[in-house]
Amino acid sequence: QVQLVESGGGLVQAGGSLRLSCAASTHVLSRYGMGWFRQTPGKEREFVAATWSGGKSYYADYVKGRFTISWDGTKNTLYLQMNGLKSEDTAAYYCAATIAALSTHRSDYNYWGPGTQVTVSS
Repeated sequence: QVQLVESGGGLVQAGGSLRLSCAASTHVLSRYGMGWFRQTPGKEREFVAATWSGGKSYYADYVKGRFTISWDGTKNTLYLQMNGLKSEDTAAYYCAATIAALSTHRSDYNYWGPGTQVTVSS
């Protein structure tokens, strides 16, 4: 069983930055792919970024060039550095783990954190 807990969300002005963290209960990246998703009320949870131990990362087009996903194996923590934030980035952000290595599909993810809210004011 993998437990994931996100932190680092908050209120930020448009153009600002935030770094989200996701603490994992075990050495997940050696066995799982890891990803970030986000969701706003009334909408489906959408893919943001993913990475795995093979070194590749993948980003949704709407965050490419602004967000960076990374992993610190010494801390079992996944990060999402978010720069150049826009009002449309406002959402609850979730980290997740998948046995399917690198995946952009929500349905491939087996474990989820409870989420952290990011609000970008314009």
